[in-house]
Amino acid sequence: MDTNILLENGTNELEVLEFVVGNNHYGINVAKVKEIVTYQKVTPVPNAHAAVEGIFMPRDVMITVVNLANVLKLSESDDPKNDMLINTNFNKLNVAFHVHKIIGIHRVSWADIITPDVTINSFESGIATGIIKIDGRLIIILDFERIVSDISPETGLKVSDIKRLGERDRNNSPLVIAEDSALLMRLISDSISQAGYTNVTKCVNGQEAWDYLQNIKKKYNGNVTDHVKCIVTDIEMPLMDGHRLTKLVKSDSELQKIPVIIFSSLINEEMRRKGEQLGADAQLTKPEIGLLVEAIDKLILN
Repeated sequence: MDTNILLENGTNELEVLEFVVGNNHYGINVAKVKEIVTYQKVTPVPNAHAAVEGIFMPRDVMITVVNLANVLKLSESDDPKNDMLINTNFNKLNVAFHVHKIIGIHRVSWADIITPDVTINSFESGIATGIIKIDGRLIIILDFERIVSDISPETGLKVSDIKRLGERDRNNSPLVIAEDSALLMRLISDSISQAGYTNVTKCVNGQEAWDYLQNIKKKYNGNVTDHVKCIVTDIEMPLMDGHRLTKLVKSDSELQKIPVIIFSSLINEEMRRKGEQLGADAQLTKPEIGLLVEAIDKLILN
């Protein structure tokens, strides 16, 4: 699939692939998409989750196929031969999502993405991460990481890795975390606290984190490094994404010395290159919470 995912760094933009399941319109960040192929017969896997149709192996790579109609509790396609598979890669996983129709790709700003309220997304349980309106259509951006981890919990955040770090001293170094998923924020902050870091400021997106940093600058007359020792940020967030946040921090003469760790499901070779160009001090894929703690240790304690 020829897309334009390598946009100019730090512009706070993304490309959304719009698709249809049932009669509803949904979206996925193109950065997660490897290719789109016509639906093909898959091999069922015994005792698999109800949403898992089976597996197939294009080019000798085994890919799990997830039926989004099943996940979303919608009716199946009337004409499956016209259905499509969206092959994705995130969190070091190859997963294809069975959808009914592909509409196209839209370049949008994170500032234009509306965060669903609790009437749509109950705390820690919803799978909608944002909503955008294009040509009168409401497009719901789905939380594909959450969908996959609900199907296979072992693919989620590896909080058990924290126990392997053993006994650790308490550390009051102030950290800032930008993460829009309530569930992941709780898991990340709890894991970091268990690892000894007890002074954590939680921000639900990059904009909130940036506003907090600006307030710290004003409050302490630019002496920010004593009051923020490290920033941990996701990439995909409404209002301001993690790449834009990283660019703003590293372009600010008073903030640029603060280490920034990008902790995201999207870390691959291309995205890693973008993060390096923006000045990120470390980049880790989301399941590796133990490696995140080790990165914080290295950047703060060394």
